[in-house]
Amino acid sequence: VQLVESGGGSVQSGGSLRLSCAASGITVKTSCMGWLRQVPGKEREAIATIDSDGVTNYGASVKGRFIISQDQDNGKNTLYLEMNSLKPDDADMYFCAAEIAYYCSREPSWDFWGQGTQVAVSS
Repeated sequence: VQLVESGGGSVQSGGSLRLSCAASGITVKTSCMGWLRQVPGKEREAIATIDSDGVTNYGASVKGRFIISQDQDNGKNTLYLEMNSLKPDDADMYFCAAEIAYYCSREPSWDFWGQGTQVAVSS
């Protein structure tokens, strides 16, 4: 299984970014998939998850601003995170993760991780 994130970068406060996670060896639309971010000095925090039914869950800090989605059209086995109204507090390393399960539990046990993509937000 390989998960490769892209789309990170530097943006001004209030701006938007779209992260992508290209998956191989696992089917995005039939797995529990998530985006997590690394808070310095703390464990990775799951901010958005989506399951095989398309049911999504968001962390309180991003709810209403971020949107997680799956896309398997045209053979793109890819997970996305649309990030809007970005704040300086959103600046972090963002990771894509997958659990071999159709549905996401309250606290998924992630089986696979990507290498991460850095997001910087300037005020």
